[in-house]
Amino acid sequence: MVTEQLAVVILAAGMGTRMKSDLPKVMHAIAGRPMIRHLKETVDGLGPARVVVVVGPGMECVAQAVAPAVTVVQHDRQGTGHAVMQARSVLGDFQGTVLVLYGDTPLLTCQTLERLLAERHGPKDPAVVVLGFKPDDPGHYGRLVVGGEGLKAIIEWKDSTPEQRSIPLCNSGVMALDGRRMWALIDRLNNDNAKGEYYLTDLVALARADGACCSFVLGEVEELIGVNSRSELASAEDIAQRRLRAAAMADGATLVAPETVWLSWDTRLGRDVVVHPHVVFGPGVKVGDGVTIKGFCHLEGCAIADGAEVGPFARLRPGAEIGQAAHIGNFVEVKKATIEAGAKVNHLTYVGDARVGAKANIGAGTITCNYDGFDKAFTDIGEGAFIGSNSSLVAPVKIGAGAIVGAGSVVTKEVSAGALAVARGSQMELAGWADRFRTRKTAERAGKKKT
Repeated sequence: MVTEQLAVVILAAGMGTRMKSDLPKVMHAIAGRPMIRHLKETVDGLGPARVVVVVGPGMECVAQAVAPAVTVVQHDRQGTGHAVMQARSVLGDFQGTVLVLYGDTPLLTCQTLERLLAERHGPKDPAVVVLGFKPDDPGHYGRLVVGGEGLKAIIEWKDSTPEQRSIPLCNSGVMALDGRRMWALIDRLNNDNAKGEYYLTDLVALARADGACCSFVLGEVEELIGVNSRSELASAEDIAQRRLRAAAMADGATLVAPETVWLSWDTRLGRDVVVHPHVVFGPGVKVGDGVTIKGFCHLEGCAIADGAEVGPFARLRPGAEIGQAAHIGNFVEVKKATIEAGAKVNHLTYVGDARVGAKANIGAGTITCNYDGFDKAFTDIGEGAFIGSNSSLVAPVKIGAGAIVGAGSVVTKEVSAGALAVARGSQMELAGWADRFRTRKTAERAGKKKT
């Protein structure tokens, strides 16, 4: 439901020099998708009437990631206050609450932001509400100065006194502003500070000088981690993974060793799924009920139906569809292929661009030869077919229902339903040849030693 009283400005113009990357900071992935997308999904959950994302020059990839949200460009990075100024052309005379967020703070939850908005709409009618937190190491965060009347000021670390630096309550940067008063306050910002920038934090002092109330809400440290470096990205990933694992187990999945299982933001695990250690779920994986996924599997862009078994050491690539009660075994790779109900592909096999019919059995070492260096071609294996070990099926090719392909065959033509196909060189035998060979080689070696 759209909330007509809420607009959101997301600041995402920073390149993140400490990331040492050509990719804009907010496009670095957490749990398989850009961190800006995590925040955008949270924002969408609030139902805002307007969303504006402030980006830097050349950040078309960020604009695409947040679409259909409107983006505006901050050409000269002159601080957070200056960044919010860029949203004026979109917000205009918006009279509701304006929520200011940061694209590099992807772990915020709707619940926390709703508490912030509830304070903003409370009886005190504050002009500014700030989300504060108390980290174990306050470091260089700005400090919130509070008193009986509420939030008195925000002091940037570089501009603070030793006494102010001892304050444990820190500024996250997240704010809820009264849109009726916001632009009048922002217009009075100046850059007379250690950095020479327009600080959004100065809004508190300006509002209080006007006699307006300001307030704060205490947030969780874990939600307010800002990602400015690769190590901080790893810390955020760790938190995201713990959340995803907890949610999966709460929904009825068993993770045998949760800390070793890697999930994506959109991983869907059914009830009574059992995931063994060291399994990686890339984006786009949906798993039905009662599925067992054994250790060291890698899955991405695939679907697994109820009761199937996968692994260990299996790889399911995009487009793999594993049917009900099917078996995918060790060192099997499936790509853009359907393995129908009850089929078995148990060992050392590659199945790509193919259909494996219900209850078919694919022997160890089988390969669907789907690529000729230019084009992909399809292999169709019928219901109940049996493919002998170490066979190569050269696509395009069809194996009929119930057919058998003899081990070691290279199949290049259609095999009729119910038929046996054997395509390999004829075996021949030379009696006594091996014995004569060994005798000759032994004599040759003996002669070399004498010389």
